[in-house]
Amino acid sequence: MITAIDTSVLIDVFGADSRFGVASANALRLCLNEGAVVANEVVWSETRGAFGADAPFVQAMQALGIVFSASTQKSATLAGVTWQRYRASGGPRVRVIADFLIGAHAAVQCDRLLTRDRGYYKKYFGRLAIVDPTT
Repeated sequence: MITAIDTSVLIDVFGADSRFGVASANALRLCLNEGAVVANEVVWSETRGAFGADAPFVQAMQALGIVFSASTQKSATLAGVTWQRYRASGGPRVRVIADFLIGAHAAVQCDRLLTRDRGYYKKYFGRLAIVDPTT
């Protein structure tokens, strides 16, 4: 089982978020017990921004067991097609292409996505299994 992880869950865990930290940590632990947990380049980059330097960030990701997983051409293309569909249906620019890259990476290259953003990913990546730490 390969689980892609969303930035929100990592920030919950690393920041010890008072509302979601424990639930996100428990969901992450469950996913790690069931297989690999990966972060694509968007999640990796967004999470790195929460750290002061590279070394502590890489050490923290390794300590959690999170592995870097680059998007393939197929998943990047799916992200573009899905974003285009979103915009054509009147979707505002609230959702940027990064969100679609995360969803498409999980849909094409993984078995499921660990995220708190259940509604959005379900709507645009309907076949993608979601693990929501808040449920």
